[in-house]
Amino acid sequence: MNPWHSVALLAVIWAITFALRAAPLVARRWLRDNEFVRDLGALLPVGVMAVLVLYTVRDVVWVDLQWIAPAVGILVTVALHLWRANVFLSLVGGVGVYSAVLLLV
Repeated sequence: MNPWHSVALLAVIWAITFALRAAPLVARRWLRDNEFVRDLGALLPVGVMAVLVLYTVRDVVWVDLQWIAPAVGILVTVALHLWRANVFLSLVGGVGVYSAVLLLV
């Protein structure tokens, strides 16, 4: 392979990465005043929680003891969120408890 081809490829990768990282800084005023972005910031944590719950229970067999780990994980996530209203704590705590119970059952 031609070394200039690699240099050109790396330059394009650098330019795209730089542009993607700089875009929020350049559009800061527009992002701050945009109602859609504000609504998205409020709804996105709920969407993430819903996707994680659906992913957790999609293949659960409700007949034997497989349902215990998802149920405990979901209950811990809801309890942590109601207790502290911290999305990060809820997600990490719920996934951690789910994983621990999954290993034990």
